[in-house]
Amino acid sequence: MRCRLPILLLLVAMAAMATTMSGCHRRTSSSPAAAAPQHYPVRGVVISIDSSSGEVLLKHQEIPGFMPAMTMAYRLDDPSILSELHPGDLISATLLVDHDSSGPTNLRLTEIDVIAEARPDYKPTVNYHVPKKGDEVPDFSLLNQSGHKIDLRQYRGKVVLLTFIYTRCPLPDYCIRMSRNFADIDKSLRSDRKLYQQTHLLTVSFDPAYDTPSVLRDYGEAYTGNAHETFSHWEFAAPSVAELPRMEQFFDVGVTPQANGTLQHSLSTVVIDRQGRIFAFYPTNDWSVAEVLAQMQSAAS
Repeated sequence: MRCRLPILLLLVAMAAMATTMSGCHRRTSSSPAAAAPQHYPVRGVVISIDSSSGEVLLKHQEIPGFMPAMTMAYRLDDPSILSELHPGDLISATLLVDHDSSGPTNLRLTEIDVIAEARPDYKPTVNYHVPKKGDEVPDFSLLNQSGHKIDLRQYRGKVVLLTFIYTRCPLPDYCIRMSRNFADIDKSLRSDRKLYQQTHLLTVSFDPAYDTPSVLRDYGEAYTGNAHETFSHWEFAAPSVAELPRMEQFFDVGVTPQANGTLQHSLSTVVIDRQGRIFAFYPTNDWSVAEVLAQMQSAAS
């Protein structure tokens, strides 16, 4: 669906949308104008660029809980990034949305990663692989929360649910949400002894310099709720600095260091079957615990 509404009509339309989706919106305070902006993951293709306004026209996929797929202009939180974008580029980004008494306002894009560049004469320094069902997962090596070396091959015969985080991530809808979802999945699997034995959870940090085994252990215990966690079913690990780029590229994880010490990044969660192949891939945060549990059950059976 293509949408090029004047800004006044757009705000009216989005205010109505916010009303109809009130069950999906979370308001963080009773005073919307003072609330922190909401964060939504976005994927889409750049249609055109307007340097004078600092906007890109983006044909994006559905933004779960906010708006359907459409083509619309967005302002960039950092206009200097415009020079790095080109028509036809496939990007992932975070949509920041403020709220006032009339509804959503001040929409802008941040944390932009170019997943695929449009023109063949652009020479990307990194080529990302988008996981597809049936892709064989390389035997990546990592160091877990106990300081033990592990590799993905050792989990053959089990269904592995794997996601990426970094422990300092401050965004509630990114790493924090992934870890909370994994905690719910781990808890649900415990109620099914057979499926529990057939599965394994692995949270991978893309910040190995900071996320040492002891840091990962503390982080993991905070989410499992067990101060003496054995990590026999849900592990936390990080690849070496040398191995990290290969993992990021295979699992389509874009990571860019920021001046304030945070990491701008995309999301990637995968279900890996017993033979070590991709069974399901989730590039955003819109997956549900029930959905992923069903995929793990299917892969196990």
